[in-house]
Amino acid sequence: MKYIFVTGGVMSGLGKGITTASVGRILKNRGMTVTAVKIDPYLNIDAGTMNPAQHGEVFVLSDGSEVDLDLGNYERFLDIDLTAAHNITTGKVYREVIEKERRGDYLGDTVQIIPHITDEIKAWIARAASEPDAEGRVADVCLVEVGGTVGDIESMPFLEAVRQMRGELPREDTVLIHVTLVPEDTMGDMKTKPTQHSVKALREVGLYPDMIVGRSGHPLSPQTKRKIAAFCDVAQWAVISNTTVPDIYQVPAELEKEGLADAVVDHLRLPRREVGSEWYNTVSREFTSRVTVAIVSKYGIEDVYLSIKEALKHAGRATSTEVKIVWLDAERFEPRQLADVDGVLVPGGFGRRGIEGKIEAIRCAREGRVPFLGLCLGFQLAVVEYSRHVLGWTDACSEEIGEGRHVIAILPEQGAVEGLGGTMRLGDYPVDLQDGTRVRALYGRDRIVERHRHRYEVAPEEIPALVGAGIIFSGTCGDRMEVMELGDHPFFLATQFHPEFRSRPARPSPPFVGFVRACREKRQADQVI
Repeated sequence: MKYIFVTGGVMSGLGKGITTASVGRILKNRGMTVTAVKIDPYLNIDAGTMNPAQHGEVFVLSDGSEVDLDLGNYERFLDIDLTAAHNITTGKVYREVIEKERRGDYLGDTVQIIPHITDEIKAWIARAASEPDAEGRVADVCLVEVGGTVGDIESMPFLEAVRQMRGELPREDTVLIHVTLVPEDTMGDMKTKPTQHSVKALREVGLYPDMIVGRSGHPLSPQTKRKIAAFCDVAQWAVISNTTVPDIYQVPAELEKEGLADAVVDHLRLPRREVGSEWYNTVSREFTSRVTVAIVSKYGIEDVYLSIKEALKHAGRATSTEVKIVWLDAERFEPRQLADVDGVLVPGGFGRRGIEGKIEAIRCAREGRVPFLGLCLGFQLAVVEYSRHVLGWTDACSEEIGEGRHVIAILPEQGAVEGLGGTMRLGDYPVDLQDGTRVRALYGRDRIVERHRHRYEVAPEEIPALVGAGIIFSGTCGDRMEVMELGDHPFFLATQFHPEFRSRPARPSPPFVGFVRACREKRQADQVI
């Protein structure tokens, strides 16, 4: 097993996760099998209970794990499915060690950070790296991204574990890439001092980078590379420029131009292979049309809905359509805000805040015959909106929202749940699609598997009346309603599941493809008028 460790310095939010995923992509373009591990130093067991406005999207894996959004980037860039083993947190590690101590596994030893915590971290990384994929293959290379920045007290045990692994394994089996900021002053001069201090902090914990990736607004000049190489004790060819680009899927191509792939391959003594072009052909398709999609949510932060943003991008490429997103605050929503949009999307979420604005946006899309896509909570609120304005049940609501006629009820098994972490209906579940429906045509098959994250469902006792009033529940999982659509609308589709989590650049999510295509058709029809 070959390991590529990726650390970060100076500040968070540099794009370390995208850099890590891009390194994996350029290796995969050379025919290598790649897996990835994300280390998150926070004390939480997982990301499930964390505020997305603070931490970003909670990404859901096939096995139901709620993880950091960087694992979503890994899956999209590498086109692989990961598991809970590939997200290591301080909470997970300490819980495992404490449980072993309680069982007496340490035979009376005094349990300490070194060696017990660091040994657990190393063992966890090795297990994740050797976990076979769906086809039974073990990866050639494992990417390990250490979250946070060098110098954070929370990261110290993980950096020490990496230091130990670097010492225990042959030199050619590991490579350390340090991602750092190279800012520019008001005169446009690039400043290397932040990088120098970052590398100094890294060396103080016993880690020496093999390569430095400099994040900047413009390409690093040869002079800047020479200066970083001289002060940070790396070869000049090992200083890689990672310039901000309009689309994250362009990053692998930029790193390829910088020679990062050849440098990594040579360091790890991997075979040099011909570079495949399929990925680059997929992500560089040109657009022939443009649409505007309104996402109505209570969060105005794009990272909260990162997978939706990327799924729209994937669907746009598949239909040669550039998708512009307009973020609308559900708490301040007004119908006039939809005047110039080609589609409306209501995403998942929790709580009462902004609910009425979302319901009003759904009503406008339904009555105005604007393409609509609802996801999870968006599915539930589409049922609520239809109940209120078509069936006349003015007090219709979700049990989550408050008092009234609960057309959306809590799942029976959720009623007795204690605690919030990892207790929802999570991960992969099969969904049967009804013949002759829009969703069946989009997927092209009778049964699909999609990822879920919810506690509520359509109330079983209300289903006959809803169907009788015109709702088509075109996808089901047993007795549970999974897909809703309207037959007398250009495109009105909502799913209880989260199709965005399985979308990939080369395999876009069918509901998103259908939605973007419908938006494009609306735009073309409006232009004719």
